Parts: sequence; C-alpha cells; structure tokens
Amino acid sequence: MIAPKPKEKHSRNIRFLKFRRSKWRAILPARYTPFSFRPSAPRPPGYAGGNALASWFKRTVFISVLMIVTLFPFSSHASDILLGTGESGTFSYFAGRTLCRILNHQSSSMNCATAPASGDVSNLTNLLGGSLDIALIDSRVLHDAVNKTGEFEFLDISYDNLRALIPFYEIPITLAVRSDAGITSLETAKGKRINAGAPRSPQHFASDMIIKAKGWSKSDFSLVQELPASQSQDTMAFCHGTIQAMFHIGVHPDSSLQQLFKLCKADTLDMADSDIEKLVNEQPAFWKIEIAAGTYPSHPEKVTTFGTRMMLVVSEDLDEETAYQIIDALFKNRKRLKNAHPALSPFALNTGQSHDAGIPLHAGAAKYFSTH
Repeated sequence: MIAPKPKEKHSRNIRFLKFRRSKWRAILPARYTPFSFRPSAPRPPGYAGGNALASWFKRTVFISVLMIVTLFPFSSHASDILLGTGESGTFSYFAGRTLCRILNHQSSSMNCATAPASGDVSNLTNLLGGSLDIALIDSRVLHDAVNKTGEFEFLDISYDNLRALIPFYEIPITLAVRSDAGITSLETAKGKRINAGAPRSPQHFASDMIIKAKGWSKSDFSLVQELPASQSQDTMAFCHGTIQAMFHIGVHPDSSLQQLFKLCKADTLDMADSDIEKLVNEQPAFWKIEIAAGTYPSHPEKVTTFGTRMMLVVSEDLDEETAYQIIDALFKNRKRLKNAHPALSPFALNTGQSHDAGIPLHAGAAKYFSTH
C-alpha cells in the first residue's frame, strides 16, 4: 500500500531540519545554535543562554577595537584649530580653506577647520569668547575694535587679549574710471559722476574717507550715486555711462574687474597722491599698496593705491609653539599660496611694527620673526 502524501512531506521536513541543524553546528558551537535557544529544548548543565552570546560578542568587539587602536594610533598631542572666516563664497572663506589645507598637510599635530561667519564682528566676538582659535579680521575693523571707534564706539567690550599673528593678504581700494571720462589723476576726478557705494558698505566708507582727505564734499561732483555692488548695479551704471568712476574693494586679479576693463572701456586710476599718502601715514589700519604690472592684460604698468590688510588674529592664550608652527608653515608654503591665488602673500612683521596692526604681536609670532 502506498504511503499517504502527508507522511512523505513530513519526512522531507525532517530531513531539511536535520540539514539546517548540521549547518549551524558547523558554523557555531552547539550552545550557540538556534536550536539551543528553543524553549522546549533541554538545557545542558552550566548553560548560560543569552549571557554567553553577549559575552562572546563583547570579546569580539573589544578585540576589534584593540586592533584598530594598535594599527592606527591617534596622536595625543594633536591640536584642533578652528579658523573664523567670512561667509561661504567670499575670498576670506577661500583663503581660510587654503590655510587649513596647508596646516593639515604640513603638520600631523594640527587639525585645522574653517568656521564661516557673517562678518568680522562675529569673528571677533567668537575669538574673544574662546569659540575660535584664529580669525581673519580686516585691519580697519580690528583697529576700530581695539580703539573703540566706528561701529565699536558704544560697545563696552575689551579686546585686550587679542594678538596679531601675521598679515595674510592685502585688500586694495581701487578706483575704476571710464577711459572717455578724462580722469587721469585723483585731482581730475573732481566734478565727475561717481558712485560712492551703498550706505554703510566698504565702498561708501572708502569714498567718504577719500573725499574728506582731499578736502572735498559731495557737492564738488556733478553726480554722486549710492548704488550697491549686488546684482551688478554699479557696473551696469558704469558701462552705460551713468557714472564715470566707481570704487572697487577686493583682491587682484579680480574677474569682475577684468570684464569691466574688457567690455566697458575701463581703467584703474593711480592714486599716488600727497593727500592719500598723508591719510595712510595717519591711519595705522591702512597701507600703501601697489598692483603689480601685468596683473591685467590691459594694464602693463603698476598702479599705486592704498587699502587694508586681512590679519590672522589669535588670543593671547594660544600656545607659543602652535603660533610658531602656523607662521612657519605659511612661509614654507609661499609658492603653494601664490598658486592658489596671487593675492595670498603673508607679510613679515617685527616687534617694532606690532603697533601697526592695532594690537601686540603674539609671543610665538615675535619668536619666529626675531629668528628669521
């Protein structure tokens, strides 16, 4: 008599279970197999259940971590450096990222990262509070903060613990003029149509300062516009001839200025002027700046102007060795900085020049410049 089909199916299930049981026993010890955890299964003497599995897992994790630490040791002397910059997309942000790449490549004991902020005031506040280790600060803003002038006049905050590390790059004030405007010197700009920049902008501050240094007033010009640089409002007015001169503040070479020279018949005005020279001598936050010949294809000769410097500023609490290593890395990688952008060029300082930055030199910076 032929056996019923259910019995054949039952026998196949038994063979399958036996196969699964033998497979698990080949992989794990008997006490770890799934069949050992069945509630109906008999418990052997000394059986520890889930505790044994947890203990086995913990030992495995511990051995793995120990191997990682042994094969990839971490330095106990690494210094985490947080560098405050301008907003993402600004040249300050680009310069900060370039600096951090150099520091991270140069020394295994430093781990540098950038922290973009809305402006120099935010960076100064975070640096003062210890949230930042270094910050890129414009020399004019730094001077105002230390001397409680400008926008810091009514702030009851002391910045006495700030120290200068090194000037990182220059920020020239450039006066772009139309080639058909007949402006050949700063004196001949009087009576022309100019754009002073949006109120409270760096361009507006520069135009007010130059007009005051020359002893002029806005009534000495046929037109004084206050157009912002956003959405190219100033360059559009310049190219259409509404204005004949406009201020540009930023590093060189600059792609927007290059387009202005090429498409709108623009030129840069040399500001080698006795009144401007007097202004620079009286204002510690400003320096005489020369735009090198050939910076732009249409400008084979150098142009003299003035402007500020972007300073690397730290707290006096930063240890001397770290400050020394940062400056050493910058000067050892001058070529790499130039390749990143021609404007990136650190300037040497000495103890006698420390007052020009508005704050004293850091001890690590003074040590470096005294020995180099």
